[in-house]
Amino acid sequence: MLNLDTHILVATINDELRPTEATLIERESLVISDIVLWELAKLIQHGRLELDMGGAAFRRSMRYLTVLPISVQIARQSSALDFRSDPADELIAATSVVEGIPLLTRDRKILRSKMVPFAV
Repeated sequence: MLNLDTHILVATINDELRPTEATLIERESLVISDIVLWELAKLIQHGRLELDMGGAAFRRSMRYLTVLPISVQIARQSSALDFRSDPADELIAATSVVEGIPLLTRDRKILRSKMVPFAV
């Protein structure tokens, strides 16, 4: 199982994964934190991403994902991480810590963490 951050999910949808990322994604079941959906909507709103979240292609890609809710444990863990970032990234990382699911990310701040389990 892999937890995808927002930018990896966008790269997956846009077929812009690096070869190692594609290999990892092909062999694992995939999850995202529910805040990733909010981040997508905000990227679209600010003109940084063109994506139709109501379209058939997006709905098809969502069939391969499990969306994990932000639990009390995840919310608490997000404030106890060993790095600081924007709240959405902290919640995504905390989801991996609490659920024990490796995170697939390119984010350098998160990748310096000693607490977050990462996909390898």
